[in-house]
Amino acid sequence: QVQVVESGGGLVQAGGSLRLSCTTSGLTFDDRAMGWFRQAPGREREGNSCISWSGGGTSFADSVKGRFTISRDNAKNTLYLQMNSLKPEDTAMYYCAAGRGSTCPLPAYMNEDYFVYWGQGTQVTVSS
Repeated sequence: QVQVVESGGGLVQAGGSLRLSCTTSGLTFDDRAMGWFRQAPGREREGNSCISWSGGGTSFADSVKGRFTISRDNAKNTLYLQMNSLKPEDTAMYYCAAGRGSTCPLPAYMNEDYFVYWGQGTQVTVSS
């Protein structure tokens, strides 16, 4: 049975940092691209980062580029998102997702359709 569980969310002041983790089981983690999405109330879910199966390729949305870093530890079946210089507009529920294939789609195609397994999310709130 597939399990995808995010952790590490919380309340942080603007300019601060937070590190999210995503632990998985019941899936072939080390051959899949993995991504992070976020969804704020009343808004559509949007992808912000992706990493290929080996970690050799990454991509980021313009809104987080230079501030967020995605990484993975295939030995632990775990995905990470390091978030620095956080802004109030980063406030959202953050979701970990496992892709259909081994490599990331082009940023323009970084949407929910490519990802087949999802966690329940972890809340990130950035105060002014």
